Amino acid sequence: MKTIFIALLFVLTLSANERIISLSPSITEIIYALEKGDSLVATSAYSLYPKEAQKLPVVGGYESPNIEKIIALSPTLVVAQSYNQTILDKLEHFNIKTLKLNLKTIDEIKKSINILAKEIGSTSIANKLTTNIDNALLQAPKNKNPHSVMIVYGLHEDLRNGIYIAGHNIFFEDIIKECGNTNAYTSDMASQPVLNYENVIALNPQQIIILHSHATEKHVDVDKALKAWYQLPTNASKNKQISIVDEDYLHIPSHRVAQTISRLCREMND
Repeated sequence: MKTIFIALLFVLTLSANERIISLSPSITEIIYALEKGDSLVATSAYSLYPKEAQKLPVVGGYESPNIEKIIALSPTLVVAQSYNQTILDKLEHFNIKTLKLNLKTIDEIKKSINILAKEIGSTSIANKLTTNIDNALLQAPKNKNPHSVMIVYGLHEDLRNGIYIAGHNIFFEDIIKECGNTNAYTSDMASQPVLNYENVIALNPQQIIILHSHATEKHVDVDKALKAWYQLPTNASKNKQISIVDEDYLHIPSHRVAQTISRLCREMND
């Protein structure tokens, strides 16, 4: 009995001494969802959910974290996405344990939740999170009239500048297909291509969904921006199938992709 108690105390002590740094908002959200938020000692910029994350120190932008700040916090684990490979290589030179996750597609998000959960000891909770994603996929309404959909990142009044859209091998395209539709972007050049308005006209999508965030685009005149989109000669404009969706979770490839699936599938079926 005494041996069991000592072993349990040792495990609890290890858990209490965990010092995790997240280098992306998505990873921050997943760690909190896995009920390990108390082990986080710092995050990247724009880690806004849950609210508790906003109280933690920030070690820089998720594409350019500050290695000196990270080392100063003496982390036992630094978790990042694949685009942070350079910073992870540097941290390993300082004998800091790292974990790299891929969070582009829905399958990768589910796999990464399980990988992270195994690393920090939250496997049972991970099963619930991935099951929620699976259920969202099963319950997603399938469009009876399949059509081409273009998902746009951000709302702007001037469409002469770069228009960022969802390309291939990304969870937005997974959602378009799961809802029974097709991605209007057919080129195989990029996962997040940048178009101009002439490219959009050439693609001629049947539906355009614009992902807007009042938090980061608070000065945009929504009516003026929407009018600019409707002035482009596309099937989406002709059939009045251009809409704006403003939810804080839409851009984040975390466990909350289950909500994104439900929300965007409804938008495609309205």
